[in-house]
Amino acid sequence: MSSSHMKRLTMPRSWPLPRKSTIWVQKPNPCGHSIEHCMPLGIILRDILGVAQTRREAKRIAHSKLVKVDGSIEYDSARGVGLMDVLTVGENNYRCVLDTNGKLRYRSIPAKQASTKTCRVTGKNTVKGGKTQIHLHDGRNMIFDENPEYKTGDSLVISLPEQEIKAHHKFEEGSIAYLTGGSHIGETATIRGHDVKRSSKANEAKFDDFGTVSDYVFVIGDKSDIPLEDES
Repeated sequence: MSSSHMKRLTMPRSWPLPRKSTIWVQKPNPCGHSIEHCMPLGIILRDILGVAQTRREAKRIAHSKLVKVDGSIEYDSARGVGLMDVLTVGENNYRCVLDTNGKLRYRSIPAKQASTKTCRVTGKNTVKGGKTQIHLHDGRNMIFDENPEYKTGDSLVISLPEQEIKAHHKFEEGSIAYLTGGSHIGETATIRGHDVKRSSKANEAKFDDFGTVSDYVFVIGDKSDIPLEDES
């Protein structure tokens, strides 16, 4: 069996699929997301959204120019669609989020919300010519002539598909955080403090009645940025 597949028993726990229905499951092509935080487009169309009955049908839909990821037409049915990505199928828009059980969900959002995406800053460095490169959680890199005020842990709201920065949410006390790991995964909470460790231990963010690793903190502008469970 080719490396484009893996056994269902070894697939990430975040995938909301039955483990014993078949032996194999499609792997997402390498992308900016970790395999725990994304699923292949074909699986989403067939097993999650139910717009295709078979993998062949899912491929046909992907080649129909009706599917977009982050505002750009997507043809590859193995493309990973991951955390905070916007998936458009025809007139319907979905955002990928993690629920409180740590499962990936593709929840309906209105067209207005589908025009932007919140990305977490995972790092920054200086590149050739003295320019500054910002790394985002979905694999994007943005280059600036000047050193911007964006810091690791902050979030940027970008327009889709133009990738223009529309807003900047700082990782600071009082900001609203969406938690992408730990025992409070899928919840939103207000940051009350930030503990930077001067050792190999992970930095921590503090909330009203708990703390968690800073890497699990995804700063958002408002709780409404995370779509709630569909009514259906």
